[in-house]
Amino acid sequence: MNLSFFDQFTSPCLLGIPLILLSTLFPTLLIPSPNNRWVTNRLSTLQSWCVDLITKQLLTPLNKNGHKWALILTSLMILLLSINLLGLLPYTFTPTTQLSMNMALAFPLWLATLLTGLRNQPSASLGHLLPEGTPTLLIPALILIETTSLLIRPLALGVRLTANLTAGHLLIQLISTASTALLSIMPVVSILTTIILLLLTILEVAVAMIQAYVFVLLLSLYLQENI
Repeated sequence: MNLSFFDQFTSPCLLGIPLILLSTLFPTLLIPSPNNRWVTNRLSTLQSWCVDLITKQLLTPLNKNGHKWALILTSLMILLLSINLLGLLPYTFTPTTQLSMNMALAFPLWLATLLTGLRNQPSASLGHLLPEGTPTLLIPALILIETTSLLIRPLALGVRLTANLTAGHLLIQLISTASTALLSIMPVVSILTTIILLLLTILEVAVAMIQAYVFVLLLSLYLQENI
């Protein structure tokens, strides 16, 4: 029984070929690309409003140099948001529950922000490792601590997203299994469990949106430190 709970996190395969790449790219196909022949309707207006809102929220703390990252950050936000929300549908696979994928997104982008700072303002970027006014005896230990906290950032990004989505999916499956098992034994308890399941599903929708936003927001804050 314990193994079956984690089967939902196994990458789907067809004829021995992993389909995680297909499940990752599929959400992007659901977002229509506007063109000159496209008549404006409610869907396109809602899409444009969401993109503008996301871009404004992410780029507000950045200066003009950071606005060059608008396309990358907004695209990443929409991708993570689509994957997280589609993963809540029944019989679907959520690629963002895989630590390997989240690390593949977090590490290159974090490294890009770090290299940007080292290229544009190396003194200021290295200055974050040693705050001003530090006692001489604490300098080696503080540099080691700050370096460790800097290098652990991509791991924290990936683990945070993976842990939150994995815990939510496990809770939904556990409660739905309990609701089904109690239906023939204790119908009243089963109904109450189903209500809890619906409330938890609403909560997980919010968590899926918040975690996508937090992932990209932290990347924008890391970028702000290096520009």
